[in-house]
Amino acid sequence: MRLERAQLGWLAALAATISVSIFAAETALVLAILTSGVLLARGRMRLERTALDAPLFAFAVWTLLSASFAADPARAHADSKKLLLFVLFYLAAAGLAAPGRRERVLAALFLGGLALSALMVIQYHLLGHQGLDERPRGFLGHWMSASGVAMGVLVAAAARLAFGPRTALRLRDGWLPALLLAGVGLVAALESQGAGVLPRRLFVGVLALGGAAVVLAEGAPVRAAREALAWVVVPVCGWAVLVSQTRNAWLGALCGLTVVAVLRRPRLLWVPAAAAAAILLLRPAVVTTRLTLHDESSVDRYYMWQAGLDMLLDKPVFGQGPGMILTAYPRYRWPEAPNPTTPHLHNNVLQLAAERGVPALVFFVWWAAVALGAALSEARRAREPPHDAWVAVASFAGLVAILVAGLFEYNLGDSEVLMLGLLLTSLPFALRRERAATAL
Repeated sequence: MRLERAQLGWLAALAATISVSIFAAETALVLAILTSGVLLARGRMRLERTALDAPLFAFAVWTLLSASFAADPARAHADSKKLLLFVLFYLAAAGLAAPGRRERVLAALFLGGLALSALMVIQYHLLGHQGLDERPRGFLGHWMSASGVAMGVLVAAAARLAFGPRTALRLRDGWLPALLLAGVGLVAALESQGAGVLPRRLFVGVLALGGAAVVLAEGAPVRAAREALAWVVVPVCGWAVLVSQTRNAWLGALCGLTVVAVLRRPRLLWVPAAAAAAILLLRPAVVTTRLTLHDESSVDRYYMWQAGLDMLLDKPVFGQGPGMILTAYPRYRWPEAPNPTTPHLHNNVLQLAAERGVPALVFFVWWAAVALGAALSEARRAREPPHDAWVAVASFAGLVAILVAGLFEYNLGDSEVLMLGLLLTSLPFALRRERAATAL
């Protein structure tokens, strides 16, 4: 059982660090792959076919074909390496098929999301990260990545509160988020005093080890602390998404929370509606300054989407090639566009079509439709055993949030958001595997 626990520990470390360090998360993924390889070789783990295999295989093959026909094949193939991240889906679907594992790993995800969001809030209110060009980004390299991850964690935690087991909320069970928030505050204080990157790196290491320890621990105090996490995560992540000033994250969060409300009880639609109404009524500056379609960002998106359509019409089969939008954009840029270059087209659908051609877009839509269908099917059974079936609601609502936000941002180009999405995608398939094994 040591290898199985090690595999769970690496998955927990990955979930905890998605929000704070892509290097740490990818390192945990590599270690999880190695551990799973040993388990497979010894016959103690097996990978099963899923309904996502065909669209994922087709999408990967077409991506590589697109890279081969790009103007710079070497660079395009190098950009295609993110396809390797899809291994996470298969590892998680197999490794989280045992009772209780899914809820534990999501607790680790909540820890990381809480750390990210707490630092974003501190940066906004105390460290002057309030301008549009210096928005709070937490531990990550860009505010778009930070807001996208905080959005996904918010929706998943809301699903836990709406569908998870009802437990008494006790003040003493808040020791875990209290320790985490104290650690984040210390990191922010040290960095503001010019301490460099060492405090942040130490915090990431402690979070990775702590996330694994919290998941593997069996004691009642730790179990109660895991169950209490969502109560802290929802308000802190919600505030972080708000002060991120990132409209695609606002829209994705609103849609994801609406899905949770509808699945729980349609009459609860008043909750997200009331929250939106309160924001519009109070008109906080952080929101009202972004409620416009005439700012430079919105205008630039309009013209880059026009350029993206031109790219697609010019090369509809294989596209420009993965990672080639930055190079190709100046040739297709409309004169009215405010910015001369752009690394991507701020829209998942248009980005994939312009980069990799219409067939790649078809394969991606196929993959997304199957993933959403599987999650919705399991979400409708969220009140049935096993006790952590609420994770299917987290999966469906989280994927809705990511895909809706992706209509205005190429968020799947962020490894952090992609890994979060793949982890959420795996949960319904892990539930199915457990149910099938129980039925034997």
